[in-house]
Amino acid sequence: MAAIEQDYPADGSRFFQRASFTGNASEYFGIWIVNILLTIVTLGIYSAWAKVRRNRYFYGNTVLLDHSFEYHAKGKQILIGRLIVFGFLVVMNILSHLAPLALLAIWPIMLVIFPWFLMRGLRFNARVTSYRNVRFDFVGTYGGAFKAIFLGALVTVVSVGLLSPIASRWLYKYIFDNLRYGDRPFATEPRLGALYEAFITAIAIMLAAVVVLGLLSVVMIGFGSNSMGPGMGSISLWHWMIVFIFPIYILTGLYYHAAVRNIIWSAATVDRRHQLRSDLGRRRYAWIAISNVIVTLVTFGLMRPWAAVRMQRFLTEHTAIHVDGEIGVVFDQIRSTGSAISAEYLDVDGFDFGF
Repeated sequence: MAAIEQDYPADGSRFFQRASFTGNASEYFGIWIVNILLTIVTLGIYSAWAKVRRNRYFYGNTVLLDHSFEYHAKGKQILIGRLIVFGFLVVMNILSHLAPLALLAIWPIMLVIFPWFLMRGLRFNARVTSYRNVRFDFVGTYGGAFKAIFLGALVTVVSVGLLSPIASRWLYKYIFDNLRYGDRPFATEPRLGALYEAFITAIAIMLAAVVVLGLLSVVMIGFGSNSMGPGMGSISLWHWMIVFIFPIYILTGLYYHAAVRNIIWSAATVDRRHQLRSDLGRRRYAWIAISNVIVTLVTFGLMRPWAAVRMQRFLTEHTAIHVDGEIGVVFDQIRSTGSAISAEYLDVDGFDFGF
């Protein structure tokens, strides 16, 4: 297991252990193709069990400190959650045709209910995950989810995106501060200044790209007006705008996402003493995400397993932890107070709604 020197904070005294991913595309392809075929044959019903098989493979091949994670969900739990969501969508579709005004009344209610779905989903996914025979847990409340999702989205929209770093901080603090490993709490205290620095950098990249696009468009307008006749320049301009602005937006969004992950994770601790770390290369992350989509589309989906394994390996290998103390002793102490949760505990606490 490779160790990396600590450089945040720069005290030179800590060493981090990187996680690793031991899966490969050929192995996962076998799982993926069977999942696809059985999902088609069963008209989508098997997709719940497909998710279980997929997650067990990825969790089981994610290794940290020489131990892998485990995923304990049951296909039935995921299927029930999806049936609830499917039933809701059917009702919404019927209402949109029979009573459009009733539909308008339901959407505000859904905006209030959605944070509850998020809270339950986070709790479910935490409780079906274990590491070294100790389960994770999530203790977030509806009020915290409402602030993180509804109010976060509201302030982002009202501020035309200028307050999105604040919304990001609310969301990730809600997730991390309510996450537990056994009975040991996670926490993160990301600096708002660092989030705004990442946000401003992403905006600067977008503006620079738009300026370059504008200059190219001016050239194209002149070329079109001289060689294609009146009006063709404006058509070329719109084509250029449509073709290039969306990729620019995607690129800057990926850049910002990677930067935020680094900031949030590198400010996070477990049990207030064990430091987490993320050091994603932002350009590399954007390249992997974009090229994965392109390769998947060009191969009509057949390279999807390769793309999924490629991204998982990149994310895993750029995630690390510094354990404060002797590793065996630390985990023995955690195991003694936060041992594995019984199967009955899972059955009591519900479904994965799949949002």
